[in-house]
Amino acid sequence: MTETSTDPTTAAHIKVFWQPGCSSCLRTKEFLTEQGIEFESLDVHNDPAARAQLTELGARSVPVVSIGKRYTFCQSIHDVIKFLDLKTRVMEPLPPAQLVAKLDLVMSATARYVRQFAPGQLKMVFRNRNRTPAGLAFHVFRVAEMGMEAAQGIALRFESFDELPPNEWSGEDIAKWGEDVHARFLAWWETQKNASMDFKVQTYYGVRPFHEILERTAWHAAQHTRQIMLMLESDGIKPVEPVTAADLEGLPLPHEVWDR
Repeated sequence: MTETSTDPTTAAHIKVFWQPGCSSCLRTKEFLTEQGIEFESLDVHNDPAARAQLTELGARSVPVVSIGKRYTFCQSIHDVIKFLDLKTRVMEPLPPAQLVAKLDLVMSATARYVRQFAPGQLKMVFRNRNRTPAGLAFHVFRVAEMGMEAAQGIALRFESFDELPPNEWSGEDIAKWGEDVHARFLAWWETQKNASMDFKVQTYYGVRPFHEILERTAWHAAQHTRQIMLMLESDGIKPVEPVTAADLEGLPLPHEVWDR
């Protein structure tokens, strides 16, 4: 993926504010690159000046695409398309039942993988972001839980994506908690699967169709599960029953697993 900078004096100077390990950030940058759009890449996690620019815009979370003082959040790629007035289309989301099936697979896999880390490995920061296997596995289950909560009328808040497991939790603790989330998610789906999924839910980036939120929940959790597999492999551990590209087919995942 190639990132370039445009002339900052031009009206169309596009900036992308992002942080490593962020699934929506990576997808946004890959999408713009595929569209042939040049942009300035600003890592708000490792560059204080970039973080200051984001704050000056008035945004508190990433990814954000900006032109001058205008910006849009990029949790939905449709918002990026609209903001930049692009004449392009993205794939239609899978039906809700298929998205739930993907989440079912992803949550089962994450419970397997988090049990594979040794205690020292579980709390080790990975690469260029303050993210650990423990935190990321917890995050996968919390993303699924938040998707379910959104359908139940609990607004999606960006602060919730930064939640971490209790520091004393082991991999087994995280897996068992995640399996409880998994069971509750499937029980909720049993009451919903024959109902229409075209209702709207409240999020920190606006009111959205639940089908869109369910798709983002599925691919967001899937991308982080891929990252957990990468963490295991980086420690010389083969993931038990690896999730494959075929398993995740139909989800709008980034090509890369981790943004360096």
